[in-house]
Amino acid sequence: QVQLVESGGGLVQPGGSLRLSCAASGGIRTISTMGWYRQAPEKQRELVAEVASNGVITATDSVKGRFTISRDNAKNTVYLQMNSLKPEDTAVYYCNSDLWDNLGRRLVRWGQGTQVTVSS
Repeated sequence: QVQLVESGGGLVQPGGSLRLSCAASGGIRTISTMGWYRQAPEKQRELVAEVASNGVITATDSVKGRFTISRDNAKNTVYLQMNSLKPEDTAVYYCNSDLWDNLGRRLVRWGQGTQVTVSS
């Protein structure tokens, strides 16, 4: 069974940095897209950044120049390096993957979420 396991959230002061990791495992044939979404209290979940299998990156404007997404295909892992964090980046961050499993099924999977809090 395909699973996404996240790590790296926490509490950081404004201007600080955090790095999130998400590893996919369990009967994966190939991964199309891996990325990160976030959901702040009383707000809708939004795309932060995602990277396609061909390396094309899509990111929301508010994080451009501050966040960097990268992917290690050999490890089925995606990273989000977050620098110059702001209080408005506070949210639960969810890993997301669009993939094909070993049975030939196309699946969309979500991680369990990791809390990122930016506060002094």
